[in-house]
Amino acid sequence: MFLKPTTIAILTACALSSGCTTIGQDGKELFTKGTENNEALMIAGTTHPFASEAVYFVMTDRFVDGDPNNNYETQGGEHPTWQLPLAGPEGKTAYVGYMGGDLKGILNNGAYIADMGFTAVWLTPVVDNPDYAFNGDEPITYGGAFKDGGKTGYHGYWATNFYKADEHLISQDLGVKEYTSAMREKYGLKSVFDIVANHGSPSFTMDYDLPGYGELYDADGKLVADHQNLAPEALDIENNPLHSFFHNYPDLVKLSNLNDENPAVRDYLINSYLYWITQGADAFRIDTIRHVPHAFWRETADRVRAHYPDFFMFGESFDYEANNIAQHTLPKNGGVSVLDFPMQKAMVNVFEKPLESDFKDLAGVLHLTHGPYHNPYELTTFYDNHDMPRMNATDNGFINAHNWLFTVRGIPVVYMGSEIGYMRGTAEHAGNRNYVGQARIGQATSHPIQQSLSNIANVRKNTPALQRGVQVNIELAGHKAAFLRVLQTPQEQQTALVLLNKGNSETQFNVSQYMQKGHWVEQLTGEKQYLDENGALVTDVGANGVQVWVHEGAIDNNALLQAVKHQVTRQ
Repeated sequence: MFLKPTTIAILTACALSSGCTTIGQDGKELFTKGTENNEALMIAGTTHPFASEAVYFVMTDRFVDGDPNNNYETQGGEHPTWQLPLAGPEGKTAYVGYMGGDLKGILNNGAYIADMGFTAVWLTPVVDNPDYAFNGDEPITYGGAFKDGGKTGYHGYWATNFYKADEHLISQDLGVKEYTSAMREKYGLKSVFDIVANHGSPSFTMDYDLPGYGELYDADGKLVADHQNLAPEALDIENNPLHSFFHNYPDLVKLSNLNDENPAVRDYLINSYLYWITQGADAFRIDTIRHVPHAFWRETADRVRAHYPDFFMFGESFDYEANNIAQHTLPKNGGVSVLDFPMQKAMVNVFEKPLESDFKDLAGVLHLTHGPYHNPYELTTFYDNHDMPRMNATDNGFINAHNWLFTVRGIPVVYMGSEIGYMRGTAEHAGNRNYVGQARIGQATSHPIQQSLSNIANVRKNTPALQRGVQVNIELAGHKAAFLRVLQTPQEQQTALVLLNKGNSETQFNVSQYMQKGHWVEQLTGEKQYLDENGALVTDVGANGVQVWVHEGAIDNNALLQAVKHQVTRQ
């Protein structure tokens, strides 16, 4: 029987020679097993199925152009939407128009993504966006921020119809459902859809009202809301049905502020999310989750999970304070996981300058004990994305970041291009979202970052303990990190010892604490060591290196069992 998705389990030993029922922290029966002359103990950080995934994040329009027929290079008339370069210093360029990437471009590279060790692809929103560049607000310039003038909805976050796919992304022979089916059937890749609830498109300050902006259409193509280029304070939400979908106060820049208190809006949004699940969404990433009250997400979660009990959702709350973002993970607030921004900040601090940093600076953000999250093992972990500057690290910095990301607790997420250090250090309007393209993807497998990422990601893909095991730290100091991931369920009994060296020279590890008697196999090289009772695993880890030693079988080291019990019961 699966644990509840948000439950951390440490299950007490059963009595000898009898059947036993084991109880989790929430008081629910979790696992029942008969025993004969042995103890049954179940240990898992989580058993939610999505915890096994590793996610490759793609800004669809900026990945690969698989179908030039959907580029619509002349779209927009006097307000064109194609490319729209922003000139920067020293010949640098960023773009705020469409660049041609589409679902076919992702599908054409499904093998590349899967071979790296990823098992899911997170797409920016697939919904329909306006067909013109925005003619309101202040104009965006190279390196600028919080201005939308002259930009397009290439990113997908300016919805005009939450039920319709954008014409730039689909092809005549490849709709959204065909795409998700092909990704799953051909490459074993799940699809994470990006959803929005707090805003639609930019909706006021236009020189004149452009089609699409400030408008919302339903599944039948009927206009259900229109901001009519009015400032939020000028909306007549009590008397004009087209205004009732909006709050009469602003939120983010010039975006419409959707009225979550209106039952019609809630139905419109939540039913759209349910629709996209029928089109193949396996999970949701929720944009700007903190801009909508918890009650909305509780209703969303209840309605989604009434049909899809294990459906996984994680939100973006751009906040580096764990106590703040953890509120979304509580069952009373919908039990939605979140992107781990506190770890993101710590990872950048450590891995942008790995030779000047200390692994101990990452210990606190793990929140393995006395933490605010309902379950830290279900957080989605990352070091950069499309909304912040890309990590400005050397190749070795990226390699060390991936060695950490794919071995510690949480579900790893990597932004497209990071496997080759693409546009490192650049912000949104300075190159962060520049087009990757097929040529770069074709050359990526020869890049040292990509090769190293593929190695450790595939180890995680094939090692259940790295996906769902409880993490027990042994050492996080200087350039060295050593920790265990412990998993014991009716199906799997596995312990993984992770050794990380972010230094520029080889270093020796001598680990005896909590080690099991028996065979240990290093997953990257196949090297084997046999440990006697109370023996130590001794090995040299190369510069910027990682080793993952795995012991198969039930745990019989009492000190380790007590450490796990002590730790998890204090989570």
